[in-house]
Amino acid sequence: MFRSIVRGCAAGAAGTTALNALSYLDMALRGRPSSSAPEDVVEKISEKAGHPVPESDGRDNRLAGLGALTGIAVGVGTGAAVALLYRAGVRPPGRLGGPATGALAMVLTGTPIAGLGISDPRTWSPADWTADALPHLGYGLVTYGLISAAHRHH
Repeated sequence: MFRSIVRGCAAGAAGTTALNALSYLDMALRGRPSSSAPEDVVEKISEKAGHPVPESDGRDNRLAGLGALTGIAVGVGTGAAVALLYRAGVRPPGRLGGPATGALAMVLTGTPIAGLGISDPRTWSPADWTADALPHLGYGLVTYGLISAAHRHH
């Protein structure tokens, strides 16, 4: 089981790299700004937990760093969870497993954004949905592809 978790973490890290690359490519091609949602989530959760990020020089940079680290943690953790499911026998073919893995990551990142009132996906434009869905699809294809390949070769 430990090996499955480690493989899943590694696959999730690779998937997170793909997600970030696709997001940055979209920003470069369309000239869109980066999303402030990750740092907004960190800010609201830290306030609700009673440990807000202190008001000081560099606060915005701390929130940006914590938001990015949270995204990495979700990507790596999702990879570990999917690897454990795969080990337990939940093994849809890649054409379904990749998109399902991406959808899971999208739900795990989108739920706090909506639940905390940071953004309402019901109001997103098709371009907004595409900017979120395509990188998550890339995440899912890479992550699930590596998880299934690791099990085939072991």
